[in-house]
Amino acid sequence: MRAFVGRGLALPRLDRHGDLRWQPATVSAVTAILKNPAYAGAFVYGRTWQKPSEIPGERPQKSPRRGTDWRIVVREKYPAYIDWETFEKIQAMLRDNRAEYQHIKSRGIPRDGAALLHGITYCGECGHKMAVRYKGGSQYVCNHLKIQRGAPECQNLRAAPIDAQVAAAFLEAVAPAEIDALSKARKTHLQSERALRHAEEQQVERLRYQAALAERQFNRTDPDNRLVTGELERRWEAALSELRRAEEALAQRTMHKSNEPLGVPHDLRAKVIALGNRLPALWDNPATRRDHRKALLRCLIEKVVMRRCARDKAEVRIVWRGGATTELVVTLPVNAVAALPRHKEMVERICALARDGAYDDEIARILTQEGHHSPWEADKVLPITVRRIRLKHRLKVRHRTRWPAVADHLTVTQLAQRLRIPVKWIYVQLKRESILTTREASGRFLFPDNTNALQAIRSLRNHHIAKIDLREDHHEK
Repeated sequence: MRAFVGRGLALPRLDRHGDLRWQPATVSAVTAILKNPAYAGAFVYGRTWQKPSEIPGERPQKSPRRGTDWRIVVREKYPAYIDWETFEKIQAMLRDNRAEYQHIKSRGIPRDGAALLHGITYCGECGHKMAVRYKGGSQYVCNHLKIQRGAPECQNLRAAPIDAQVAAAFLEAVAPAEIDALSKARKTHLQSERALRHAEEQQVERLRYQAALAERQFNRTDPDNRLVTGELERRWEAALSELRRAEEALAQRTMHKSNEPLGVPHDLRAKVIALGNRLPALWDNPATRRDHRKALLRCLIEKVVMRRCARDKAEVRIVWRGGATTELVVTLPVNAVAALPRHKEMVERICALARDGAYDDEIARILTQEGHHSPWEADKVLPITVRRIRLKHRLKVRHRTRWPAVADHLTVTQLAQRLRIPVKWIYVQLKRESILTTREASGRFLFPDNTNALQAIRSLRNHHIAKIDLREDHHEK
């Protein structure tokens, strides 16, 4: 509507007598055109239904039906301006716009809070602007109805996972690979401008015809009939004035928007590529303040609409400047395993693998590959989660050794079992440096598993020798 009014374009409407009239565009007229399936070439019957009145004696009111509830739909009945798929996309956009933009509020200045999307978040359930709550962790909260009407909170969502996904989408949007998309968007915009300019030219032609028609009617009137002559003269002057205004507006707009390039200019392309290469490092730099990150986001993002679709899932729609949208599904943390949508399947799988003797970390890796996740992790299963579920069901597994085995070497415990000597005696000899052997960075001692090394340790145990060296070159002392 604003685009038509700004350009002085009129829309054809029927008056109460059924005659065609060209009138300024209104929101209701534009909406009626967008919702009319005839423009998609379809004949539809039953778009409305009679809603009974709750007050006795009053006439029933007409209420619109949703597209899926229309009684009769015959496609390809008329010449179509748009195809049916485009018509359905427009209806979905209209529904989304009603949910998002009913209540427009200011975004506010970027602040140094932890929530990255503060000021640009909207509720996908009721359409109101969402607030930020920092108590108990950053959350986006829709409390408008609670404040205004005392109703329960509409929804509250954890901010951290949503912020991470939106930031990743923002960094991807300014990547050099998106320059082609920017060029295509610019071409589409210019094509739309040219279509509007063509509509302006057609309107000028229509106004010229109306002015010429008014002139012919005036010239054919009897001069003695002053009332008719005066009315026709007034209509002629009005038509000429309207034609003059339309021609002047078209000339000014043509002067300002002539010879525009279709693609992205080379200097702008170079600047965007340079920014795309530097922005990830700038974003991850600890010196970059939170309010600066928020200001960067607002350069491209108009608003973010979010709605919880499951207990651990949220649908997030990013509305970019210019009207494009990006749909995301974000995994949210929950407070218990039972809150996960696949928790029964997850528990049964853990119990089955534990009975087969798998270790907790192996079970966690298998479940992660199968698409499960822990309550507080969005993309993996933690071994501690597996351990808690296993112990809850009283399932025990053998303990994994702390360090992996090393070929042809023995640990202190294995050496004591092999020679049937106390573990404490071996540690005493190591402390006295009576035994010199390899020691890993983790602190574990390793002894060669061969006959010469074992015989030397027996000799030290029997006090036949005072010291042995079992490092790279074994020799007795």
